Amino acid sequence: MTDAHTHPSVTPSTSNPVPTGGELDLEERTSLRRIHGLSTELTDITEVEYRKLQLERVVLVGVWTEGTAEQAENSMTELARLAETAGSEVTDGLVQRRSSPDPATFIGSGKVEELLGTVRATGADTVICDGELSPGQLRQLEERLKVKVIDRTALILDIFAQHARSRDGKAQVELAQLSYLLPRLRGWGEALSRQVGGRAAGGVGIGGRGPGETKIELDRRRIRARMSKLRREIGAMRQVRETQRGSRRRNEIPSVAIVGYTNAGKSSLLNQLTDAGVLVQDALFATLDPTTRKAQTPDGHDYTLTDTVGFVRHLPHQLVEAFRSTLEEAARADLLVHVVDGSDPLPDDQIAAVRQVLVEVGEAAGDTMPPELLVINKTDAAGDLALARLRHAQPDAVFVSAHSGAGIPQLRERIAERLPRPEYEVDLLLPYTEGALVARLHDDGEILAESHTADGTRIRARVKPELGTAVLPFAVAGSALPTGTGTDLPATAAGH
Repeated sequence: MTDAHTHPSVTPSTSNPVPTGGELDLEERTSLRRIHGLSTELTDITEVEYRKLQLERVVLVGVWTEGTAEQAENSMTELARLAETAGSEVTDGLVQRRSSPDPATFIGSGKVEELLGTVRATGADTVICDGELSPGQLRQLEERLKVKVIDRTALILDIFAQHARSRDGKAQVELAQLSYLLPRLRGWGEALSRQVGGRAAGGVGIGGRGPGETKIELDRRRIRARMSKLRREIGAMRQVRETQRGSRRRNEIPSVAIVGYTNAGKSSLLNQLTDAGVLVQDALFATLDPTTRKAQTPDGHDYTLTDTVGFVRHLPHQLVEAFRSTLEEAARADLLVHVVDGSDPLPDDQIAAVRQVLVEVGEAAGDTMPPELLVINKTDAAGDLALARLRHAQPDAVFVSAHSGAGIPQLRERIAERLPRPEYEVDLLLPYTEGALVARLHDDGEILAESHTADGTRIRARVKPELGTAVLPFAVAGSALPTGTGTDLPATAAGH
């Protein structure tokens, strides 16, 4: 027999709760693992400190073509946060006011010279442009600046690649990266031979023909083959999700999808409503993989709650295409909980950006978007003036703080009110021997009135068609009336 006192680790301790999956993921992401194999002078260095020594120094550059100065500044601030999330150190930023981006260099030749001086002065090794560059713009800037140049799309794709954890998420990110890379493959002259003939190439003529520029074509063919394979894999995973959704529909479980701007607090809200324990981090695109958990309304009815990938202004179309199967979870939900960061300087822009992506996804899926419940989060971090303006602009929104828990009970009630209700109202008299059916009515229906008589339990409830068929023999004649649309119950259930 084992003595419990000799094994204190066996006894659970309330002072040391079991860490959630999200806490373990966050610890792994920010862990201080030692780097082995370095010189003895650096034996005590940690991985985080070592990464700081290796951070890319970047200069940001943007083109302000429309909107207010505040919107342009907010866009650059967001780009800086994206760069820091990707693991770089922002040294400076430049904005060029133009009617449209320069087709050759994005910012114009004069601004390129100024940018070159800034790159040299700061010692930057990367330039990040706040927009999607064409292959020609990318090549021109790299040739003139002599440093690596990437655009906003490549930056977001890099963050997605770092944070994707599931097999589905990794496949979707890789497909988006390859879609972005394919038209930007480069290779001419120096690294590859070009076919020549006649007296071309200095009169070499016959015998001087090279193997041709075959490497870039081989790369393109390999990329297309890989993209085809990834699409097949994602299609197979999509079928799995369709099966799961079909199972929930057969069981008549309503579904709620949480959508919103990145870092608006969607994962924190999911944790508050369901104790999901998913990763929470103050960073852009901290979580990518959708998480579905079961939740209950205050009156005890079950529904599913799904946390989806966050959105951002100018979300790369490659990501929208690749993540379409995941985003369709939102398009096919019964209710959208649209989370907005109340502490953001421009929350209206966040709302518009999210709705634009949702419309694109809905049109591609052939679905009309479900009803939306707007939730203003981070009220504890927002100023009173900003909250007053939001209350005036969004009178139907629910104001909560996922961090402190303020407003969460009101949110539960509003979700319960907006969930689809059973379609038919029935009046039943069930014998006391039908206790299992009474319990099912409580679980799957909506009880409007209940009393006990000498003949059995008298219940007035709202039910869905499948449950309506099961209780049909116990309907009180002339009192059960269909109140919704859809397939009518048999005439006897309607009391005719």
